[in-house]
Amino acid sequence: MLGKYKVVNISMPEEFFKQAEKLAKEENRTRSELYREAIRQYIETKKWQKLQRESAERARRLGIRSEEDVERIIKDVR
Repeated sequence: MLGKYKVVNISMPEEFFKQAEKLAKEENRTRSELYREAIRQYIETKKWQKLQRESAERARRLGIRSEEDVERIIKDVR
């Protein structure tokens, strides 16, 4: 998967733990697998959010404010 693993301790509200335990059992996974997947998804979400922010800022700098602006630019380039 990702190579070396690190063992970490985390604290969470008891209700989160119970829900995670139940979900892991329902999905026939270990808690570690469940937590790794949750963190992987969180990291991916943050990457997309950063890309969206950066793209929106660049669009603003270029004066792109609507889909019509995008279509006009594409038409001009073609």
